[in-house]
Amino acid sequence: MLIRHRPDILPSEITPRARFESRRRFLAQGATLAAGASLGLRARAANAPDTTPLAPLEPSPWSTQEALTPLSKVLSYNNFYEFGSSKGDPSLYAFRLPIRPWTITLDGLVHKPKTLDIDQLLKLAPLEERIYRLRCVEAWSMVVPWVGYSLSALLKQVEPLGSARYVRFESYYDPEVIHPHFFGFLKFPYIEGLRLDEAMHPLALLGLGLYGETLPRQNGAPVRVVVPWKYGFKSAKSIVRISFVEDQPLTSWPRAEHNDYGFYANVNPHVDHPHWSQAKERRIGEFFKRDTLMFNGYGDAVASLYAGMDLRRAF
Repeated sequence: MLIRHRPDILPSEITPRARFESRRRFLAQGATLAAGASLGLRARAANAPDTTPLAPLEPSPWSTQEALTPLSKVLSYNNFYEFGSSKGDPSLYAFRLPIRPWTITLDGLVHKPKTLDIDQLLKLAPLEERIYRLRCVEAWSMVVPWVGYSLSALLKQVEPLGSARYVRFESYYDPEVIHPHFFGFLKFPYIEGLRLDEAMHPLALLGLGLYGETLPRQNGAPVRVVVPWKYGFKSAKSIVRISFVEDQPLTSWPRAEHNDYGFYANVNPHVDHPHWSQAKERRIGEFFKRDTLMFNGYGDAVASLYAGMDLRRAF
């Protein structure tokens, strides 16, 4: 059999990025239509453009000076179980998420319950670029240049009552858009929560963008929280409701696997996951593992929140 070898790919044969992305989206949409006819079409009709630039952005004293994880990795390596259980699934399937119009309702134990749309959120406080370490409970990590402002700026708008001790976050869920069979044992909508003092800490970020633009769908568009001293699953994505409550909320991962995932989920190299060590982590893009830092390196800012607590039991 005669095999002909060509030494190089001609420039004319290289598919332009825009065409490649368009084709990939088309293939993903075709699979969706084969599985569920009108579902993908109806979701796409509600979509706004993926991202838009955000400016001006103020620098933040909370930012780390560590090297950023490349944008391509931030976009393609995600946990967003509403859109699949593999790391690449959200970048393929999150096009279903309708991000305009979008509102967040703030209710519960507050003096002034409110509903705000995404445009109001973008103007509520000066936008900052905050470069945070992100540590996943699966023992991988990133460094992401988020855009947003302290979550407390939003929470103060509704004036929490003295009886409010926790904040409960609820993510977007529409069974005609999101397919929970992707990750069946998690119940949707996705629920997360913080103690009120944690949520009010200036490090806790209301995330509205990354890399200088609005949030991509696979990263939790159009609004999420980022709590950098906790494992990533505590940072709820695509939030539609924030409720102030007196009792600790039952959140999604402890509800699914209560022996493996605790409510606090502070990054702690001394408390292993039942199935793997937390002492080391793999920074995406690096070959060798590095030591995990207590509170993901933010201990000087947040350790006082847990004074007197046994962090092996309150994991």
